[in-house]
Amino acid sequence: MQILLLHSDFIEYETKKATPVAEKIDESAHAGRLEEALAAFIAVEKDDEQNTSSVIEKATDEIKKTLVQVKADKVMLYPYAHLSSSLSSPDTAIKVLKGIENKLSGEIEVMRAPFGWYKGFTVKCKGHPLSELSKRIEPDVDEGCKISKEGVGEDEDVVSEALKAESVAKSYFKILDTDGVLKDIDDFDLSEHPKLQKFVDYEISKNRTSKIAPPHVELMRKLEIADYENGSDSGNMRFYPKGRLIKSLIERYVVDRSVSEFGAMEVETPIMYDMNHPTLKKYLDRFPARQYSIESDKRHLFLRFAACFGQFLMNHDMTISYRNLPVKMIEMTRYSFRKEQRGELVGLRRLRAFTMPDMHTLTTDMQGATDEFFKQYAFCIDILDKIGIKLDDFEVAIRFTKDFYEDNKDLITKMVKEVNKPVLVEMWDERFFYFVLKFEFNFVDMIDKASALSTVQIDVENAERYDISYTDEKGSQKRPVILHCSPSGAVERCIYALLEKAADDIENKKLPMFPVWLSPTQVRVIPVSEKHKNYAEKICSEIKFRVDLDDREMTLGKKIREAGTEWVPYVIVIGDNELESGKLTVSIRSESDMKKGFKKEMTVEELNELIENETKNLPYRTLPLPKYLSKRAKFV
Repeated sequence: MQILLLHSDFIEYETKKATPVAEKIDESAHAGRLEEALAAFIAVEKDDEQNTSSVIEKATDEIKKTLVQVKADKVMLYPYAHLSSSLSSPDTAIKVLKGIENKLSGEIEVMRAPFGWYKGFTVKCKGHPLSELSKRIEPDVDEGCKISKEGVGEDEDVVSEALKAESVAKSYFKILDTDGVLKDIDDFDLSEHPKLQKFVDYEISKNRTSKIAPPHVELMRKLEIADYENGSDSGNMRFYPKGRLIKSLIERYVVDRSVSEFGAMEVETPIMYDMNHPTLKKYLDRFPARQYSIESDKRHLFLRFAACFGQFLMNHDMTISYRNLPVKMIEMTRYSFRKEQRGELVGLRRLRAFTMPDMHTLTTDMQGATDEFFKQYAFCIDILDKIGIKLDDFEVAIRFTKDFYEDNKDLITKMVKEVNKPVLVEMWDERFFYFVLKFEFNFVDMIDKASALSTVQIDVENAERYDISYTDEKGSQKRPVILHCSPSGAVERCIYALLEKAADDIENKKLPMFPVWLSPTQVRVIPVSEKHKNYAEKICSEIKFRVDLDDREMTLGKKIREAGTEWVPYVIVIGDNELESGKLTVSIRSESDMKKGFKKEMTVEELNELIENETKNLPYRTLPLPKYLSKRAKFV
């Protein structure tokens, strides 16, 4: 169960229309209002079906505890499906909501909004530190009570041997400082590196589940970027026009730079493969991930978790000379699939279907591989920087076998010096996986969970497994050493990181914003009145970037505030002064703060030049929504 608790001045609702699963209600339940109340927005989830009594008890206790904290004695129970992508059956949801209502009744004033109705609601949150709380409630479940495959539960996961090995593999975590010295974690002072401390705690605990929703979940909805899709499997998201634009720009940017600057060849490969293909089966067992499996024409297939299979099969069929190396191929996998465990799925941080740039490089030998590895390491840093994720925003993890480290200490030290900050190291005495070295750039979010973005791995197994070879100078057949690289990591995670950064800015009283090249609307033009509209239209036609026009019938103040809530980087108000002078007064978000906006007078040509400089050499797409705000439908 997911619960969002808001201490409110008031909350009120009114039913609009019944859905097919609406509960029957009395006339009095079609509308309701409570003042000075705790609003409990509740999503009852699939897992709650395993022990409804437990989840009712826990949710009631949590609400009571919060009531004491905020000194309130009224509760509005409000069913809110948008908090989760894994909802229970309607019957279970109604049973749980009624159970909580009954448990609370008699002690405090309780009102429950009806389940299964389209409703309008208004809530005014008080705004103190405890006025907004997000909670996850998990039922107690005995082993004998778990839903079985034969019942209404999911099919069993396809769990690779590598994933099983990972759970028992013994590794050692250490800190590598900027001088290249390996230190035990207890011997290194992490007090000056709070994000690294959080990342270390996250890695050592190996707890990937989220008890509360990170703040980017609310932002992705409020900004109409993405949302859960209840009609699909958990971890498969819907993207609205703004989100699709941001995704497509990042996708194009990563591929274009990999091709133009790094010499990669863009390819496309299938998304499903034969589980019993001998080569694929062996590799499947070497990759630490759970897979989706499907049956088709009496064949057991699985959905890819990366582009490795297709690219390696392609490499196998190629004729490659030492003169061609390094050979690089990249694919923007829309989509890759991993059957992540349900408790780990939250917002855009961890998904089951995700978009990932996947590049593989064939190199002559280990020396060629390590040289290329460092180039790709630096390349990934720059890729994230241009997306808006800076070096200070992520922590570095370097993972290797003990033997590899002893033979390549200079490379590992060089990597630490490149980022000029201490990194987390994980070392294995023996190799459990197909790689001997990998790094990840890990973003630590507002609830202290970490997610890997860019990564590169040195693979010493798959050239032989897939029978990939090249002809050397003497005409002999040799096995290449392979690098796996995702220059940005999953595109969805990049958006997650940008939103979490923005949430941190908000908490620190800074104005949040996307990089200008990723902003869905780059310029908004607002005419003061109808007589200014024609000139506003003219200005729009002269702006070379994503520009829209707020032609709605509402106050100027509200239009300006809404431009702010949408994080529009440049806002132009067209009034009498602009008509007379021909000059524009432009509000520049990047130079403004929470208390006062920064405005600068300029011409259209100067504005175009300013944005051109900010977005130079970065991809561009047209406005993803109607130009006129009056023509736009609401997605959320």
